[in-house]
Amino acid sequence: MVRVALLVRLQAKPGKETEVARFLEGGLALANQEVSTPIWFALRLGPSTFGIFDAFADEAGRKAHLAGQIAAALMAKAPELLAEPPQIEQVDVLAAKIPR
Repeated sequence: MVRVALLVRLQAKPGKETEVARFLEGGLALANQEVSTPIWFALRLGPSTFGIFDAFADEAGRKAHLAGQIAAALMAKAPELLAEPPQIEQVDVLAAKIPR
């Protein structure tokens, strides 16, 4: 069961919306390689607002993800693609329905 998560909000620079969407779509391959990341979503919240929601069984999984390839790639591309730094919130999962 997942217990902790990350909720990340991303604001694309004007004209960079398509690039941000492609970048996030490409993140799925990396997320699939992370054993400690059982749930990962890339989201479009509005025309230039995007998000990532991922959940983990424990704090160790969340920390491993934050130190992993997706986070590194995001931080490397942020100055080029984003109007502001990613807003990363560490949240607790109170309940979840997940297919087994």
